[in-house]
Amino acid sequence: MYSDNKGFLPTTKKEVEKLGWDYIDVILFTGDAYIDHPSFGTAVIGRYLEHLGYRVAIVPQPNWRDDLRDFRKLGAPRLFFGVNSGVMDSMINHYTAAKRLRSDDAYTPEGRAGHRPDYAVTVYTRILKEIYPEVPVIIGGVESSLRRLAHYDYWEDKLKPSVLFDSGADILVYGMGEKPIKEIAGILDKGGSVHDLHKLRQIAYLSDKPYEGQAKSIVLDSFECVQKDKAAFAHNFKLVEKESNSWYPAYISEPCMGKYVRVNPPYEPEEDGAIDLYYDLPYVREPHYKYSGKHISAYEMIKFSVNTHRGCFGSCSFCTISAHQGKFVQSRSRESILKELENMSKMDGFKGMVSDLGGPTANMYKMKGKNLDICKKCKRESCNYPVICKNLDHSHFPLLDLYEKAKGIKGIKKTFVSSGIRYDLFLDSKGYLDASGKSYFKELVLNHTSGRLKVAPEHTEDQVLKAMGKPSFSSFVFLKDEFEKICISGQKRFQLIPYFISSHPGCTMKHMQALASNRSLRGIRLEQVQDFTPTPMTRSSVAFYAGIDPITMKGIFVEKNMEKKKKQKSIFFDKF
Repeated sequence: MYSDNKGFLPTTKKEVEKLGWDYIDVILFTGDAYIDHPSFGTAVIGRYLEHLGYRVAIVPQPNWRDDLRDFRKLGAPRLFFGVNSGVMDSMINHYTAAKRLRSDDAYTPEGRAGHRPDYAVTVYTRILKEIYPEVPVIIGGVESSLRRLAHYDYWEDKLKPSVLFDSGADILVYGMGEKPIKEIAGILDKGGSVHDLHKLRQIAYLSDKPYEGQAKSIVLDSFECVQKDKAAFAHNFKLVEKESNSWYPAYISEPCMGKYVRVNPPYEPEEDGAIDLYYDLPYVREPHYKYSGKHISAYEMIKFSVNTHRGCFGSCSFCTISAHQGKFVQSRSRESILKELENMSKMDGFKGMVSDLGGPTANMYKMKGKNLDICKKCKRESCNYPVICKNLDHSHFPLLDLYEKAKGIKGIKKTFVSSGIRYDLFLDSKGYLDASGKSYFKELVLNHTSGRLKVAPEHTEDQVLKAMGKPSFSSFVFLKDEFEKICISGQKRFQLIPYFISSHPGCTMKHMQALASNRSLRGIRLEQVQDFTPTPMTRSSVAFYAGIDPITMKGIFVEKNMEKKKKQKSIFFDKF
């Protein structure tokens, strides 16, 4: 079907004409270059809609500063426009923690900066609504998902309302969007209106009133209230996070500027293998041919990688994964993963090295509650912090089995694991938690690293680690000792590379001095301290803004002075 377009979804009028189309059902606008690979959400949504029988086109990185021809070139779609900022929030993509403009963009050919606007979702949507006011605009992706309610915006240093207000979008899809986008397309295809979409799960929209008649619903403090009362903002977040960690979350209403932001609960977590379809679609697994000969660093990092699962129950305070992908891990079947590996092994340019066989947290594959009835009643933020839940099946044997099967695929020499791991899933400060964990760590070190194992203890001081939702540094000390033993026994000269965060809420200059002086870090190659960046819809960003830990609702130290933040980070490098 797409032979004339080399297998890609069309991006221009000429490419649409090659297909003989006289209409397009859905047009997707994105802040990233078009890379037809399952690691890029735009490609996944586009391919899934194609699988459902719809005609889909993609407009990557449209020019918003000229006569807006990129927004007009394909005309109006039959059903709706879809808009996202790309894989990253556009503000994080653009600015450092010091609010300095970045000089490059990993998701743009040749790393050229300036090919997407600040607040890309808002800018793109406003343009589309101005040109095509009658066409529904559905926003999604990370930028929309994490800004679905009132949130702290670090770059403007103020609370902002739901992105639905600024953008003028009709519907916001949060989280992983395949299920809602299928239903949205189906309803509109049958002649339904935007109002008919309001009954769907995993969406947000604006209404004149809060929910009525729902068995379980929550009305948050208003946007006007939280602007005046930081404690109210922290309490709102606490309620939202509690519900997002629930199997059966409530319907949430937030009063704002004479309207109500309504957030419908997500779909229930599915059984393992249910997400296989989204990864089995016919991706080209390359950047669009119009970028031929150009380097796109984000693609180079993931082109020979395979995602094994979605979601994360780690609940690190600064991380957005659970807020976007969900707390409950949904894993692909072993067969689907092996099939993707086999297909990848036959690609041009593949030399036998799989760059990453992992997920949001690589070693959470197939991990879930032993008794799901218990999970359905639980509202813990994390299944493994501060202690591992007794109901969590944290066996690493399914992952070890996957590694073993991957070795047997012809053409694959090595499968690396580049995604982060949670080592508190297989050990604590006293030792390994079970036999599978011990076997996993040995296998990981000897056969799935490139000689440098990167882990993220994030800090050394318990007070800061508690604010981060991370395990005690004593667990890292045991990990370090075991790593060295494994390297000696395996006759390997590998390096352990720890990563740390400075200026996180709760972290003082004295804490960073203690980190830099920690004896357990002697002899370890230290490369990176990341200055904390408050990201919308995280516990840490709420604490940064409010000076209140939303878990305890007690005050917490926050370093906001830019020079002192810089000093916290520099202490680390001064010592090493």
